[in-house]
Amino acid sequence: MCGIFGYFDHNKNTMEEPILQAMGQVIAHRGPDDHGVFHKQGVALGNQRLSIIDLDQGHQPFISEDGQIVVVQNGEIYNYIELAEELAKEGRLCKTHSDTEVILHLYERHGIDFIHKLNGMFAIAIYDGRKDELFLVRDRIGIKPLFLHEQNGRILFASEIKSILAAGIPREMDPEALYHFLTYNYVPPPFTMFKDIRHLMPGEAMRIGKGQAKTFKWWDLGQVSTETKSETLWIEEFNSVLEDAVRLRLRSDVPFGAFLSGGVDSSSVVGYMAQNMTEPVNTFCIGFREKKFDESPFAKDAADRFHTRHVMEKVDSNMMDLWPKATYFCDQPHGDVSFLPTYRVAELAVKHVKVVLTGDGGDELFAGYTKYRDFFETPGIAKMNTEEWRRAYYQNITLFGDEAKARLLTSAFAKKVVGTNSFGVIQPFYERSSHQDRINQALFIDMMLLLPGNNLVKPDRMGMAVSLEARTPFLDYRMMELAFRMPGDLKLRNGETKYLFKKAVAPLIGESLAYRKKQMFTVPVGEWFKNELADFSRELLTSSRFVERGLFNPEYVSGMLNQHQSGEGNFTRELRALISIEMWHRIFIDSAHDCPPTMSELFDDLGCLQMFKS
Repeated sequence: MCGIFGYFDHNKNTMEEPILQAMGQVIAHRGPDDHGVFHKQGVALGNQRLSIIDLDQGHQPFISEDGQIVVVQNGEIYNYIELAEELAKEGRLCKTHSDTEVILHLYERHGIDFIHKLNGMFAIAIYDGRKDELFLVRDRIGIKPLFLHEQNGRILFASEIKSILAAGIPREMDPEALYHFLTYNYVPPPFTMFKDIRHLMPGEAMRIGKGQAKTFKWWDLGQVSTETKSETLWIEEFNSVLEDAVRLRLRSDVPFGAFLSGGVDSSSVVGYMAQNMTEPVNTFCIGFREKKFDESPFAKDAADRFHTRHVMEKVDSNMMDLWPKATYFCDQPHGDVSFLPTYRVAELAVKHVKVVLTGDGGDELFAGYTKYRDFFETPGIAKMNTEEWRRAYYQNITLFGDEAKARLLTSAFAKKVVGTNSFGVIQPFYERSSHQDRINQALFIDMMLLLPGNNLVKPDRMGMAVSLEARTPFLDYRMMELAFRMPGDLKLRNGETKYLFKKAVAPLIGESLAYRKKQMFTVPVGEWFKNELADFSRELLTSSRFVERGLFNPEYVSGMLNQHQSGEGNFTRELRALISIEMWHRIFIDSAHDCPPTMSELFDDLGCLQMFKS
């Protein structure tokens, strides 16, 4: 687990060393253990290392014996042992136990096609001096981030946007990205909130050289087709793949553990960890002092069942003081405040371990969210034609619909986004999954956009903020392919979410944990907007700085505030989104913060911040 950064200049202009060092330093939280840079005229590959595998000899970059091939990576290749053995049989012996050295030798042996052999989470940069080419590669589903900026023949790349900004790139908001953020409650990739900075998309690679940059897709979940077989056979395969995915992710030369909420996903992961370890599993959980938001009793049930070393800390649910910190580490606004408790549990875990396994991905693969049940049980949905159904599901996952955005945006800002169409963002994913049933089509949308755009940002950025690696067994490529070979009615049936998943793991985790009511890992910010944060939300969303940006109609925003605080309506998600946008502007556009600001520092123009002062 690391952070990577660098550039390739088609004109062979060389970046100044202090700028390159700044690109690494600003993401040192991703890799505080080591720093390395390869730099020659017109190209550089840098790495900030969090040492997990081969602590002594895993220094990056790895360079071939002839000095022509250079590799850096962010992530872990879980099957590196098997790949090293394969290389040894071919006469290519690895001198270290580092998975990055394995990448180097695989490239020497197979060229860029080697990426199909990898089971892991990764963002990889490979410079081939023989051809003067740079390859950038992102893992299949985007567990590890990789951002790009191209200008005047130079391509910059980095694990976080702030690293690219450190190279002196102008800080300018992308109006189209903001429009899409209002639609989805996160910025859908490849867009970012910064103009001219984009994601390399999951399952894609870029080849840079000979005066051009070409992107190609090397893995596509959309090519998987459903199969028909008995529930018994599905359950056997599900458990076999999940157990092996967990087993592979236990490879570490540092202490590791798991996040444990007591939900079906994390409990299943911990259950298989316990079966494949000779020592007790280290598990971590935060509990809220307010009982109605507290999942910790369920986590304790799971911990007791698997005899883990369980660490639980009770905290106040009001974590608003962490919001600027979360935004700083994410580089982009997110309306999802579950980033805040995720940061707290990561902060707890890193006191004891350096790696955790998580249950991320299970809901998107196997229809775990109640939004799927509620949508597919809506009268008339099943009778809709293709276009009607696509529009209906689009509306189901939007925050501000097209009509609401028309009322929200000022006329001046609306002119900047004329012709912008958020439905067009998801249209290609409908086409790529059109051979699937409608449940799997809905899940495919979330796999392609919600996961890399929001839900995987959460464990990566919040974990990396405290230098903690998060591993996701459910996003093993074999599990993803299994999930999309499985018909949708085995995931959502008669109102039961994760229908077959729960049947598969009930013998492992017990009926009570398998079938407990789902509880979201979040905080009750909507109630605070009416009470503790009433003054803050009103002052912020009517402040001169907010209004003078010229983005949103003040009357429409005030109307939402009035209705929400009076109880006439529930605009929790909308208000969260607008506050997160203003927070992002203050951190990244108004100023250039080089560390997370406090609430008091960020909103010093407001008169209601006594609750945030230490």
